[in-house]
Amino acid sequence: MSFAVGIIILLLGVVLSIGLHEIGHMLPAKLCGVKVPEYSIGFGPTLWKTRRGETTYFVKAIPLGGYVRMAGMLPPAKGVPERDANGYLSWAEEAREDARKDIGPGEEHRAFSALAAWKKLIIMFGGPVTNWLLAGIILAIVFAGLGTAAYTPTLTSVPECVASAECENPDAPGYLAGLEEGDLIVSWGGTAVASWADVTDAIRSGGTEATSVVVERAGQELTLTVTPHLTEREILDDDGDVVTAEVPFVGISPSIELQRQSLAKVPGVLWQGTTATASVVTSLPIQLWNTVQSLLGNEPDADREVISLVGVGQMAGSITSAESESYTLAMRAVDMLSLLASLNLALFVFNMIPLLPLDGGHIAGALWEGIRRAFAKVTGRPDPGPVDLAPLMKVGYWVLGALVLMTVILMWADIASPIAG
Repeated sequence: MSFAVGIIILLLGVVLSIGLHEIGHMLPAKLCGVKVPEYSIGFGPTLWKTRRGETTYFVKAIPLGGYVRMAGMLPPAKGVPERDANGYLSWAEEAREDARKDIGPGEEHRAFSALAAWKKLIIMFGGPVTNWLLAGIILAIVFAGLGTAAYTPTLTSVPECVASAECENPDAPGYLAGLEEGDLIVSWGGTAVASWADVTDAIRSGGTEATSVVVERAGQELTLTVTPHLTEREILDDDGDVVTAEVPFVGISPSIELQRQSLAKVPGVLWQGTTATASVVTSLPIQLWNTVQSLLGNEPDADREVISLVGVGQMAGSITSAESESYTLAMRAVDMLSLLASLNLALFVFNMIPLLPLDGGHIAGALWEGIRRAFAKVTGRPDPGPVDLAPLMKVGYWVLGALVLMTVILMWADIASPIAG
């Protein structure tokens, strides 16, 4: 497959993820009676549109996001609308007018701002949670359907020499013992082998003593004698740190195959992926600063964990264009699906940031509204009404500008210094 195939598959996955995210908002909004004039996947010029009931559905040219336009996202002004010295409406009032332009006479009850706080939370959580659940579904397909990559006791290579692939005087213990590519290791030192971990454990515990090894080759079992050498290798110590130490070395490599896993593992992997993504997002300002410094040549290239859609596209293209007979179509599918799962986790975590115009900003507003109304009810005070986020809309424009700047920086970095896929 070509590099372009990976890009196309990724774009289809992105469009699907965005579309489902917006459906996650739209369906509960409609169920709660909110008027939804527009649903869009993408921004920019319209490629396709259709109207169903009161909602117009759009597919637009730039698949970098989407939106659901819900009528009355902001409550009406209390009293006379604010105007500046020149008579123009303030930022907040302009935002209110735009938010309520779809509310017709007698439709005030269909405004988003008229909903109870718990309904607002369901609607705004709907989008990010849909991405989180989609990531879980993808992981379930990978784990239970296709399988995850695992090392096996079948040898994929047996080099002649320890130091290099080509040499005049073979010295690799595995080659000298007569091990060959394709051999299935049955036992090592008299201990039955079920996994590659069993092989590595047996080599480490056996030291440099001559060891009897049983392999299956062409349907027959053969017994060979392997004498490992000591060589310096990077290993993990008991504290999990990488250290250099002399360890027994044979010079053999395992094959990789997909092995199906239990669905019971999916929640744990999903949680680990979520927390890891959240950790990356929290370090985003530092990573962006280091990236800019690297691009300007002020510091060596930083270890980047954050990439733009360009970087994700490069990874997708690498998956489909890699030339390797051992890298099967199923393995490519697993890697592509895992990439899409990671993308959906990023959409979930990023949208939970409690800033407008992100979903997290509206969630924070609904939470504060619920707390304020509950407190008023308990203390016997008048209902304070919905929380007015209109004064914060200017902050939302600054946040949007920062997001655009971040995207430009990361795209620049992905083009100038791609992360290896």
